[in-house]
Amino acid sequence: MSKRLPPLNPLRAFEAAARLGSLSKAASELNVTHGAISHQLRALEESLKVRLFERSGRRLKLTPQGAELLPAVSSAFDGIAAATARMTRPTSSGRLSVSCVPALLSLWLIPRLSSFTARFPDISLRLTASNDPQDIRSPDIDICILYGTGGWTDCWLRKWSDLELFPVVSPTLINNRPIRAIRDLADHVMLHGDDGREWNTWLAAADALDLTRGQQHRFSDARLSTEAALHGHGVALGDSVTASGLLAKGQLVTPFNLSVPATDAFYVACRTEVRSAPVAQVFIDWLYAERDEADARAETAVAGQISIRKRRTQKAPTG
Repeated sequence: MSKRLPPLNPLRAFEAAARLGSLSKAASELNVTHGAISHQLRALEESLKVRLFERSGRRLKLTPQGAELLPAVSSAFDGIAAATARMTRPTSSGRLSVSCVPALLSLWLIPRLSSFTARFPDISLRLTASNDPQDIRSPDIDICILYGTGGWTDCWLRKWSDLELFPVVSPTLINNRPIRAIRDLADHVMLHGDDGREWNTWLAAADALDLTRGQQHRFSDARLSTEAALHGHGVALGDSVTASGLLAKGQLVTPFNLSVPATDAFYVACRTEVRSAPVAQVFIDWLYAERDEADARAETAVAGQISIRKRRTQKAPTG
């Protein structure tokens, strides 16, 4: 015996409005007008003969009936999207759009791109330098590799790597103007890849927050501050993931045997339906496997350059 289901479009409007807590946001996501969303919700409530939302100002609050309906509707749409993705995206071929933290993209992912291409020659990648969490919901982006707290919701999310922070400088610069103690940093340009918080974290661990600071340059991201250090323009704050290859090649050196844990970390995130697509699974699995291999190589290659031992109380010399 067939079961009568509520109409599909009102269900889509309900799921989006309930998840986002806003008619305007739901309208934007579904590319319809605010009035269309309101009409669909009224139609659904009339069809079910129950109230699904309590309107309080601009914010929507689910009624008990709405809260009961939402998990089933969300699960159904996720299942449909996942099945569609599996049918339309074969495991070993297809296109995948990836946004990635600029420094990680330039200094870690691109150098390893040939490994992915060799294993999956029929997968075409579109790589974008970005650290914007809004990319998770963008229809133009499949997978995001982000640097941050990891507090993003309504998506599939998994930590990719923690990282340690430490100063890095070009061999040429340090040979011409030695850095033997923390106080010597005052004679060098300090290069920032953020608003200064990460340098403050390292200086606090070195018991040197009162360091007299000389000239400072600020960049929009860590990739640019690292490139500035490579060109000998000052001392940047590198990390154990993106700077490891440059240290291993001798293109950068670190003057102090002190690293501190970063507050944030790297995460992989995507929409739930994308995670179920085989072509996305292939890339994500490769990403984690390559990370494990890179970690093992870095520990050997960088040993003697810097000790990334997570010794929280170790201090660099100040005098």
